[in-house]
Amino acid sequence: MQRHSLLPAALLSLAFSASPLQAANAEPAPAPVSTWLASWTAGPQAVWGSDFVLPANVPAVLHGQTVRQVARLSVGGPRVRIVLSNAYGKVPQRIGAATVALAASGSAIEAGSLRTLTFSGQPAATMAPGAPLVSDPIDLSVPDLARLTVSVHLPQPSATATFHWDGRETAWIAPQDQTRSLRIDDAPGVQTTTARLLLSAIDVEAAPGAQAVAILGDSITDGASASLGINARWPDFLAERLAPHGVAVINAGISGGRLLSDGMGENALARFERDVLAQPGVRTVVVLLGINDISWPGTAFAPRAQRPTLEELSSGYAQLVAQARSRGVRVIGATVMPFAGALPGTPLSDYYQKEKDALRQQLNAWIRTSGLFDAVLDFDALARDPAHPLRLLPAYDSGDHLHPGDAGNRALAEGIDLPLLLNGQSPRPAYKAVLR
Repeated sequence: MQRHSLLPAALLSLAFSASPLQAANAEPAPAPVSTWLASWTAGPQAVWGSDFVLPANVPAVLHGQTVRQVARLSVGGPRVRIVLSNAYGKVPQRIGAATVALAASGSAIEAGSLRTLTFSGQPAATMAPGAPLVSDPIDLSVPDLARLTVSVHLPQPSATATFHWDGRETAWIAPQDQTRSLRIDDAPGVQTTTARLLLSAIDVEAAPGAQAVAILGDSITDGASASLGINARWPDFLAERLAPHGVAVINAGISGGRLLSDGMGENALARFERDVLAQPGVRTVVVLLGINDISWPGTAFAPRAQRPTLEELSSGYAQLVAQARSRGVRVIGATVMPFAGALPGTPLSDYYQKEKDALRQQLNAWIRTSGLFDAVLDFDALARDPAHPLRLLPAYDSGDHLHPGDAGNRALAEGIDLPLLLNGQSPRPAYKAVLR
């Protein structure tokens, strides 16, 4: 013990006796390495045919046209990169040119912010069948909650096989290459859609340890009844609350989404890896799913399908949690909101039935008490009418008795105790962009 007790003192003496020359020649400490963070997403879906009960509202083929669309980020950063998707395409898809810019109003962009996107150093690229296409990093400093405009030109005939049906934003499809035009809504022959085409994610450069919260859900999360073009979905309002903390929010909702079965998109278990776990920086996921699993069977959406059992639903949730925890991601379960009288006067007026609601209540009881989740958000208790607990509170109801309106979406976001989502994240000042 005596022999070793002298060693630390000797080493300490040597460390402090280094000459000034030696100190000057020492290697400088490495600068902190930045990382990429998902700041906005739209889950890819396969475009369905004309035989489905809802129209796709996109052209069957794009040829020589430019698609321009706007997306609002959650957190900002000094650089961005764009992710396009050919997830359901069966053939390669050629990208002739693409740009990104800060949005002005409508289809207009801020001229000084226009940047050309490149892919492996080239301004054109080909997306392989079933694959994404990630741009090179672009020097474009964007603030928190910035609105970005992405324009993509397709020089060759391209079947629209992949989209995100309910974008809640107007997109423009204009003839020729208009990727560098200051606005395109006044171009001859321009078309509009509220679906997303090609664009699936926008990442920002962030400090090490930056985090994102993903929301995995259905049309309630996708914003089916939120006002168009004003970012009024409940994840949008949550993004406004979390941006000052440096925490991004990505919306992994798909209208018609189900936990166990395909429909207007792949089932959540199948798409969880791509739409949530593979997104950079995701450390927490909120799961709000189950209403379509319970209510689609027997309707025009799924006339011959069988309703799942509580055991099947709970097993599906358990599988999501197992996938997440294998990647170190926390899972917060959200209870399913009331829906009595849903979708009146539509071909889906049988969406609500008493036995379906009984299963919803059983599922909610399990979510609250199972202990499976890291935390629970009781959206059922928050959104129901105390006088009629099987219905949404009228002030929160969009009018279809299923989807919250803008006020209801805001109430859901504001009803969340933020420490449940921060996961140890220290607040940081809002990112202020410096346009270069």
